[in-house]
Amino acid sequence: MGITSSIVAGLLFAGMTLGNSGAQRAAPAEQNGGVSGNPAQLFENGRQALSRGQLTEAERDFRGVLRLDPQSWAAYANLGVVYMRGKHWDKALQSLEVAERLMPQEPGVRLNIGLTYYRQNEYLKAIPEFESVVRDQPNALEPRYLLGFCYFFAERWGQASATLEPLWSQKSDDLPYLYVLSNAAHRAGKKELDDRATEQLIRLSNGTPEYHLFAGKYHLNLDQYDLALTDFKAAAEADPKLPFVHFNLGLVHLKKQEYAAARDEFLKDAAIEPDMALNYEELGEVYWLMQDDASAEKSYREALKHNPRLVDSRIGLAKIYQRQRNYAAALAEASAAVKADPARPDVHYVRGQVLLHLGRKEEAKKELAAADRISSGQANQTKSGLIPSPELMQDSQ
Repeated sequence: MGITSSIVAGLLFAGMTLGNSGAQRAAPAEQNGGVSGNPAQLFENGRQALSRGQLTEAERDFRGVLRLDPQSWAAYANLGVVYMRGKHWDKALQSLEVAERLMPQEPGVRLNIGLTYYRQNEYLKAIPEFESVVRDQPNALEPRYLLGFCYFFAERWGQASATLEPLWSQKSDDLPYLYVLSNAAHRAGKKELDDRATEQLIRLSNGTPEYHLFAGKYHLNLDQYDLALTDFKAAAEADPKLPFVHFNLGLVHLKKQEYAAARDEFLKDAAIEPDMALNYEELGEVYWLMQDDASAEKSYREALKHNPRLVDSRIGLAKIYQRQRNYAAALAEASAAVKADPARPDVHYVRGQVLLHLGRKEEAKKELAAADRISSGQANQTKSGLIPSPELMQDSQ
């Protein structure tokens, strides 16, 4: 059993629409037998290229359709899928949002919009899209699965468990599903469901590295570090190149304040998964705690190269520059963090502290007041410190 969760890489659309203006423009080229003037043939060429993973050719053909028929929602939708497959998320959203305006009743377009946000860890933006698809298609597996995971990452435990439980008959042999369901049910106080999911997780155990990975993850989220370490080590011994196992070993050592061991594990996972931004972000945190500012800065920069939306990396850089008394650079990073996630109190606090050092007292007071206001608003919310879970974010290409 693999560890890949059933997350689509983008739903491909087989149909197309052709507006009157597009048909009129296409007619002369069609009479001459020119494929370039035949939007239906261009669309089919693009669809086949996309199914073969030929993204450049698919983009060219779908854009050719849109030159002939700017109202073709299916061409915009598939162009969005092209950009999703290439991880060009901003372009994907632009195309998919046009498709949605042209065909708002098509749930597949909204599913892909939600998935685009999901792949960027923007769960609160993904949730309304997935919710609308689940309302339209309450028995569909994929949107409900993704919605449940979004609720989980947003720490909405009751909604996560209630959304995922109906998938039991279809997904109870899926390790990521059981891991998320058991954790969500535990935190929501749903003991029967927690016990059932945990027992099923144990029942599926056959000594595989994948099982030990998710069993360890379960213990790690409950702050059971020694139990987590046992499972992660068993997974690593069975398969030293298993994706994410060294990342999670790094997290355990970081929680236990064993910084050198944490550093070594994150470096091992980065060697296996060189494009995973979270490895470098966690390395930045480890180096910061070891007071190795040069290595921390390098790691945070590498994390942002792979994912510019990582707020913790921005804050990490701001704290490094603040410690070095490079307040102009610290302010730039803190401001970028505030812009990326204004609902986090710590980003306002760091920016306020930097502004104080720069003598901009009125601006600093506003930022510190914002930090206090947001913190007060969250005072009655239980903060779980949910562990990063990149192993749940994979595509099934």
